[in-house]
Amino acid sequence: MAPIGALAVGVAFVLDAVVGEPPESVHPVAQLGQVIGALDHNFSRPGIVGTVIAVLLPLAFAVLAGGSVWLLGHVNPLLAGLFGGLILFTMLSLDMLTGLTSRVIDATETDPEQAKQDVIGLVGRNTESLSPAELRSAAVESLAENLADGLVGPLLAFAIGSLVSLPVAVGTAAWVKGVNTLDSMLGYPDRPLGTASARLDDVVEWVPARLSAALIAVAAVDPLALSRAQAWVGEPQSPNSGWPMAAMAATLDIRLRKPDAYDLNPTASFPSLDRAHEAVQVGTRAGILAFVLAGVIAWF
Repeated sequence: MAPIGALAVGVAFVLDAVVGEPPESVHPVAQLGQVIGALDHNFSRPGIVGTVIAVLLPLAFAVLAGGSVWLLGHVNPLLAGLFGGLILFTMLSLDMLTGLTSRVIDATETDPEQAKQDVIGLVGRNTESLSPAELRSAAVESLAENLADGLVGPLLAFAIGSLVSLPVAVGTAAWVKGVNTLDSMLGYPDRPLGTASARLDDVVEWVPARLSAALIAVAAVDPLALSRAQAWVGEPQSPNSGWPMAAMAATLDIRLRKPDAYDLNPTASFPSLDRAHEAVQVGTRAGILAFVLAGVIAWF
């Protein structure tokens, strides 16, 4: 199992670097999103329905993903490892995340109005009144937060599951991705249907958020960044998102601010063009470290 699990991580890494993002028509997470969208109604008891959805939908997603690898494993373990890597790849988004972030950053210099449109793919806030520097702040914030949600979370789940078996590893990664997808689509304060999903995501992302902060500090070769970041980790309403964002603010000595929500490292300046691109480089290195860590754990 050990080499097969590491092989799956390697396959996922190569596919993310070469392919980037699979077509939506064959993207299992996109298909999951369509199911969630179909379930998004004004139910008479949204709390109860939302709890059932939060429990059953990620579980079903995990069973489908892990079960397919389990079945293929009975045919050929090597093919199961390759297929497991393919499924894991669809759960991750490093190349897409860094690519979109870079495009937004570049657009803040050449076409701020386009940057306001592009950044909507990263953040859920009104961008009309944001300056180019504030748009770069939003992009860097999202890069740091989504590093935890979109990469470290599923990879860590895969690594832990690989200690049992490859199907469990794939299923666990899919379960975490399912929980995160539910939260991103339904987990808003004014949406009772998504309350259970949001609470579950808070629990699931507790470790990945803090691990992501550590990886950012290591990637920036700044081990003391975590101690400096402690001053701001509690500012966002989320118990987790403040960790990777504060770590990024600390390592690059930049201000990251969401109006009326939080202000991290407020005495520093908003990210310049160069600093914002440096944040992308740090995020990329942190993501690669996450792949390496997952591969090492899966090997053993």
